[in-house]
Amino acid sequence: MKIRMRKLAVVLVTGWLYTCLAFSSFPSGAAIAAPSITRFTQTSIANTQAFSEVETFLHSIPSDYYAIQQIGTLKASIKAQNALLIDVREPPEFSAGYIEGAINIPLRSLTDSLNQIPKDRPVILYCSSGYRTAMGVMSLQMLGYNNVKGFPPSIQGWKAAGESLAKDTLNY
Repeated sequence: MKIRMRKLAVVLVTGWLYTCLAFSSFPSGAAIAAPSITRFTQTSIANTQAFSEVETFLHSIPSDYYAIQQIGTLKASIKAQNALLIDVREPPEFSAGYIEGAINIPLRSLTDSLNQIPKDRPVILYCSSGYRTAMGVMSLQMLGYNNVKGFPPSIQGWKAAGESLAKDTLNY
């Protein structure tokens, strides 16, 4: 039970963080410096051990937070480090257009496809908006993959920058 709560907390927090990264909408410095009072505090949460574990996890997140933010950095990582690019969208989304060189492993089938995900070279996940990317990165991190990063601008950021998409001719 404790591990499931911890995993749920990780997924929820990372989803929020990736959404903030994708839409550049982190709380302002003023909001962080002078947070509003809420009714949720450590003493009001019944499981203070779970609260402490989540708090410890949040403080341990590195500043680059397992993410590649810039398209140029993504391209350089793929070229120089032979990074594997994984599109975690569903097959019909993938066939409509994807980043050249990506393979398609839908989020729900990540654990069924671990044999396709190397641990000895960089792996970069993306989706349509960053949400599934966050869940995929954290899931693989929990499974011992320390070589995984996300590309939270995802396919929307790629297209907005005027980058081209590859098209799949398969019908799903």
